[in-house]
Amino acid sequence: MSRLVLFNKPYGVLSQFTPEGRWQGLQDHLSLPGVYAAGRLDADSEGLLILTDDGKLQSRIADPRHKLPKTYWAQVEGAPTDADLAPLRRGVDLGDCVTRPAKARVIDEPAGLWPRNPPIRFRAAIPATWIELVIFEGKNRQVRRMTAKIGFPTLRLIRAAVGDWQLDTLQPGQWKEIHV
Repeated sequence: MSRLVLFNKPYGVLSQFTPEGRWQGLQDHLSLPGVYAAGRLDADSEGLLILTDDGKLQSRIADPRHKLPKTYWAQVEGAPTDADLAPLRRGVDLGDCVTRPAKARVIDEPAGLWPRNPPIRFRAAIPATWIELVIFEGKNRQVRRMTAKIGFPTLRLIRAAVGDWQLDTLQPGQWKEIHV
């Protein structure tokens, strides 16, 4: 039976066990020998990181060929309309690639959201809006690049789900093991 760990990766933590420079590593939050991250989240992104001890499962989760949807909540600068999000649904040319079409919609601030440490910058004259973005690939800094390309830079980014696995009530630094 494979081990599968759902971890709510806090801001400032790398998707690797070893710390690097100013960033913490997973070893600062997890003591689970033999499991490895299935995919990555940048140090300045938060949310669901899946770890497993099964190499085949790790590849199936991380490899875009398997088209596991990844759901993100992005707090963006500005107030995008449905029309502003339309390019995300068609695919965005990022220069080095054109993204696959994504699902994108404006949402209310997610229920039960924890405060980020450190907090995002606040500017009274510029509103911030939450959008939910579901992508089927995982290019480097893809969500941040997509929102910036349409004129709404990401201020905070949280991965809420990978496939059927969800953050649910896990708080930053918390994890739970499930059996698959």
